[in-house]
Amino acid sequence: MTVRRVFVIAGKRSAVAPRDGAFASLTYYDLAAQVLIDVLNAAKIEKLDVDELIVSNALGAGGNPARMVSLEARLNLSVGGISIDRQCCGGLDAISIGSDLIRSGRSEVVVAGGVESYSTRPIRLRSENTDQVLVPYDRPAFAPLGFNDPELAEATAKLARKFEISKKEQDDWSINSHLNALKSEKILRSEITPILDQKKDLFTRNLSQKICERAPKLSDTITYANSAIAADAAGFVVLVSENFLKNRMLKGIEVLDSATSGVLPEEAPLAPAGAMKKLLDQTEVRLSNLNFIELMEAYAAQAILCSRICDLDLDIVNIRGGALSRGHPIGASGAILVVRLFNELIKTAGKFGMAAIAAAGGIGSAIMLKS
Repeated sequence: MTVRRVFVIAGKRSAVAPRDGAFASLTYYDLAAQVLIDVLNAAKIEKLDVDELIVSNALGAGGNPARMVSLEARLNLSVGGISIDRQCCGGLDAISIGSDLIRSGRSEVVVAGGVESYSTRPIRLRSENTDQVLVPYDRPAFAPLGFNDPELAEATAKLARKFEISKKEQDDWSINSHLNALKSEKILRSEITPILDQKKDLFTRNLSQKICERAPKLSDTITYANSAIAADAAGFVVLVSENFLKNRMLKGIEVLDSATSGVLPEEAPLAPAGAMKKLLDQTEVRLSNLNFIELMEAYAAQAILCSRICDLDLDIVNIRGGALSRGHPIGASGAILVVRLFNELIKTAGKFGMAAIAAAGGIGSAIMLKS
């Protein structure tokens, strides 16, 4: 059986806005729909061409967020929408699932990505005893009883101690992330859908060592300066089959493959390393062949650890800055990495790019693209 090839022909995202900031008045489906419409325009295809929409969302009110986005964007009513929740990995995984739909022959055109609105997330309540007293909570459990399920900042701090990553090293990584983003502001604008007049990432700043030293501590060496802030954003790509690409005479970036991996929940920050190694084996692409790597920066220590374990060339990692300089809109973060990768690769032929991200519960996801 011949495996069908899959291509990304457009990738767009919103600016990333800190929680309760510029996008606080927008519902997740309004935010997502505006990016979706823009990415279809960038792809030069019609709404009627879309066979399926896959949307990652972690903090919404349940139901089917993808259907809400589909209806808000006025896609064909036959596009039901598939919603997924794999927390931080979800946006990247949505793109992987969309690619598999096309490879299987079930679809010709899939729009995939993610959206998160920290600002409008519902209040969560649970009953802790038989008299039904409702108690607010911020996050669900990511592992059942019998497993260690720490807060991610605590898990990252423990790993930073184990692997001897200093606070200075973490702060330096964060400072560099902001510096790269600041230097790339004009370039980044080309991939951003203007929403409410916001055309750039709103958290990016001239971060200094003095600011890092004053930043409140989250856990040991993990602070607000070397961890990504909660944010609102959306990001989507348009995936098409090779036949569709050729028939429409479009230009695209090939999706070579994707991979997932798992570790113990308390070692979640390490999960992308396993996914990247697995992906490199699957694609038979060597590290030396890679030209761009988009690595999630939920925490600077996490990015440093994964870079070390996989022996990544830091000169090609997050060259336009990462989540430390943008923010972390959970369900959208993985999609934003792929949007970033696409917009680097589309400029030059014959290049390879990889994106990777971790999620609570001990899972990691990675994807490989080729121009």
